[in-house]
Amino acid sequence: MDNLRVMGGEVLLAECMFQREDLLLSGGMISAGDADAEAVFDARGLLVLPGIVDIHGDAFERQVQPRPGVDFPAAIALADTEAQLLANGITTAYHGITLSWEPGLRGLNAWQSLLDALDAGSWVCDMRVHLRWEAYNLDALDVALADIAASRVHLLAFNDHTPAILRRLADPVTAAKYSDRAGMSLAEFRRLAERIEAGADRVPVGLDRISAAAQAAGIPMASHDDETVAMRDAFRRRGARICEFPVGEVVGKAARAAGDWVVMGSPNVVRGGSHLGWASAATLAEAGICTVLSSDYYYPSMLRAAFVLAARGVLDLGRAWALISANPARAAGLEDRGAIEPGRRADLVVVDPAGPSTVATIAAGRIAHLSAAGAARLRVG
Repeated sequence: MDNLRVMGGEVLLAECMFQREDLLLSGGMISAGDADAEAVFDARGLLVLPGIVDIHGDAFERQVQPRPGVDFPAAIALADTEAQLLANGITTAYHGITLSWEPGLRGLNAWQSLLDALDAGSWVCDMRVHLRWEAYNLDALDVALADIAASRVHLLAFNDHTPAILRRLADPVTAAKYSDRAGMSLAEFRRLAERIEAGADRVPVGLDRISAAAQAAGIPMASHDDETVAMRDAFRRRGARICEFPVGEVVGKAARAAGDWVVMGSPNVVRGGSHLGWASAATLAEAGICTVLSSDYYYPSMLRAAFVLAARGVLDLGRAWALISANPARAAGLEDRGAIEPGRRADLVVVDPAGPSTVATIAAGRIAHLSAAGAARLRVG
């Protein structure tokens, strides 16, 4: 359908204020006109909000490898992931695909399979690639550079989990988790890790090359798990203006003072704290330090995090929703979404605040998800 009217809902406007009004969606955009509509969605008693923008989510990995060593084709995994995204109001999703020296789930073959499946599919959700580049993965550097140049990467994040992996290899139980994920024996994994560690002196040059490629391609960059202010400053000098999951409040505060976007996980908000014992995302959001919330590892957490924050009483729902829609869109350089106003992409989520629950998700003007209650509200013709 080319024209859809969303009627009578409480619409979150760009000023973070709610107002009851009708919306006309035409040609995938929010229209300022008043043309006849082929279908009407009755949103009375519901909230009409900008579609959620998730700039860091890796829950799709559970569809690719639901158990260690048990893999499914990328096309099946992404199709199921898209259904989850849309059911949770997420209309733009950056899949955090790790390109590591580890074989298996986070290795080169998985990377290529996921990108190929994304290219081949016809998706309703705007699914994009967030390259989580493992700094020691110099063997795959040329592949990453080529994919960036070919516009197959939409956000680059600097990751460096190698030192932590090397430390944990002394514990056979923890080490086995890594080797199982990689699909190799523990002895083989340890030998591989030792070889990778030997290339440590070449890591800075690799970071220089990949950051230069991202700048040339005009894609945003992020650093991940910054432990110190000095670490965040170093990545900012490389052009990374997004600080993902700062380990402590002092790092996040310094990043905000420098004008960076600070990303934390919605599960942290919903669960009441970090599962790693790090900073509280809710507290940092209320202090204006955390400016973006992502799904991290659990898609249903994003919508719920906004309502949890609103219930705490410091942020109203409009400002809390900006953390999962307007702000991540701006951080990713997507100026066509994140707000409900004429000329913007028609990405909307209709929510029953009593749940809260998703009644309908509209992506680029198309009804992409309907609950049973939502189906009863749609009139066609």
